Amino acid sequence: MAGPIRQPIDIASLERYLAANTEIQPPLDVKQFGYGQSNPTYQLTAANGKQYVLRKKPPGKLLNPTAHAVEREYRVLAALTGTTVPAPAAIILCEDSSVLGTPFYVMEFVAGRIFANPSIPGVTPEERRRMWTSALQTLAGLHKTDYAAVGLQDYGKTSGFYNRQIRTLSTISKAQSEAVDVDTGKAVGEIPNFARNMEYFSRSQPEDRTVIIHGDYKIDNLIFHTTEPRVVGILDWELSTLGHPLSDLCNILSPYLFAANPEASMSPDAEDFLPGKTPGLPTKEEAVRIYEDAVGWKVQGQQWGDAFMLCRNSVITQGITARVARRQASSANAGAYARLTPNLAKLATQLVEEDRVERLGGKEAKL
Repeated sequence: MAGPIRQPIDIASLERYLAANTEIQPPLDVKQFGYGQSNPTYQLTAANGKQYVLRKKPPGKLLNPTAHAVEREYRVLAALTGTTVPAPAAIILCEDSSVLGTPFYVMEFVAGRIFANPSIPGVTPEERRRMWTSALQTLAGLHKTDYAAVGLQDYGKTSGFYNRQIRTLSTISKAQSEAVDVDTGKAVGEIPNFARNMEYFSRSQPEDRTVIIHGDYKIDNLIFHTTEPRVVGILDWELSTLGHPLSDLCNILSPYLFAANPEASMSPDAEDFLPGKTPGLPTKEEAVRIYEDAVGWKVQGQQWGDAFMLCRNSVITQGITARVARRQASSANAGAYARLTPNLAKLATQLVEEDRVERLGGKEAKL
């Protein structure tokens, strides 16, 4: 829901800019959404009652400018506008910081339902199954889109996605492990088995494949029709790039993994995905088949992908701990994230070991 403006913007300047460059006419009613924390997000209502969404970079000096790349968000939305992928239509990108202080873009507002809990409470079992089916088929539709045909051939590297991820995560994790708590003087420390797991990933990757990936594809980043069990919008394209489709698939199917391993999850609803717990949810195997039937290829290396996802998540939680240690972030959940990192690492190592034994028939010694 959109509400009071917590991060003010120059509405008069915005009105002048949009009136001169688009069909959006003032006066504008402006509210700020509670989500979109990384990039401040606003709902705009024009004089004729039509609604739009504005996303902008946050003000001030950015510690990691690439994490707020609204220009990339706009580019992928503009490329997908007019395709069968239900991305909100891109309206305009403004890179002139004199208008609102930082670059921003405007896209169409998509009305519908957003569910924070991926088990989709409050609907019938039949609706729940059809909504999950739609989410998986929508992902397949994105992955089937010809990135070159929509002008995204240089949106990322066209091969070697996981090799780049391995290098990047290894560099980031090493730096984070050396972060020192300003009070205790104790370093955050290395993620258990991280280097050995990365070494395994580097020499055991699934077959390379490149598609447009969302980067954070999950149920709470989808908008469902107000009454029908189908996806009508995909939000938060901040991490999108060209990459391996397994990364998106493992991300949306992660609740199934965490249901059996709740110690590696922060979600209070993890057990909703235990077999038979929530009527209408497809099993993980059924979910994979729905995606495969829609995308037109067989999923290879899912256990490998799950293990890699867990390692990536452990770097994220380690990063939160490091920022707290440096007093660069709120410490409200510091203890929880600090405990979560080794739990994620333990589960990742377990899956790596299972994958190793499965691939090699037990011929190689365990970690």
